[in-house]
Amino acid sequence: MTEPTDPQQIDTSVAHSARVWNYWLGGKDWFPADQAAGDAYRDKYPLIEPMAQESRGFLIRTVTWLAREAGIRQFLDVGAGLPTANNTHEVAQRIAPDCRVVYVDHDPLVLLHVHAMRKSTPEGAMDYVLADMRDTDAVLEGAAKTLDMTQPVALVINDVLGHIVDWDECLSLVRRLIARLPAGSYVSLSHSTAADDKHREVQEAYNSSGAIPYIFREPEQTVAFFEGLELVEPGYVSWPNWRPEATTGRLTVRAGWGGVARIS
Repeated sequence: MTEPTDPQQIDTSVAHSARVWNYWLGGKDWFPADQAAGDAYRDKYPLIEPMAQESRGFLIRTVTWLAREAGIRQFLDVGAGLPTANNTHEVAQRIAPDCRVVYVDHDPLVLLHVHAMRKSTPEGAMDYVLADMRDTDAVLEGAAKTLDMTQPVALVINDVLGHIVDWDECLSLVRRLIARLPAGSYVSLSHSTAADDKHREVQEAYNSSGAIPYIFREPEQTVAFFEGLELVEPGYVSWPNWRPEATTGRLTVRAGWGGVARIS
């Protein structure tokens, strides 16, 4: 695993999306600027914290299905963000302790915390790649140090693609990653959209604040990520409608959409 980055390289005076998200999820890895940005957003749109939980619930259910039903034992989580509860390796290794998981993120703060907070089972493995997800060569080369890229891999891209402003670039990076995975692999992917006009208005204000912007896209557009792939039932649906459990909340069908597909 890469050694932790020097804390002095981290600018804590500007809100960072991964840390704001961590704050909304009840994590501890954020700074005053992140708290202020998170509070300002929540004050204007209180549903944002439950929506963050819905996004995390989608991640938990999809990883559970991939490990339990699809028999996947290797996971590549791109744009993973800061560790909170029920991270990909924790969910997967509860089902199959021999699962191997690689996280990818470009925030050096994530790397500082991953050593202390993410521990693999003895049977499995967990590693971290510090890279921009747009640099697909760096992502895959880093992952190959822990994963056997000739065997099926679950590519997990959970609600981070809105940080790439250009749609063509966004679609291209997903297709480049998928093209390099062997047959029998899967992709689990989700993307946020505006739940309502107020949600869109608050997000636009956040994007203008100096924080890393997130671009909402409609599901009619983002379903293109799965072109040529075999979508698993129930298809590309809103977060709470993907194989819901008894405890799955259903605040909105508009906040985010996701799906799981097989690569043949």
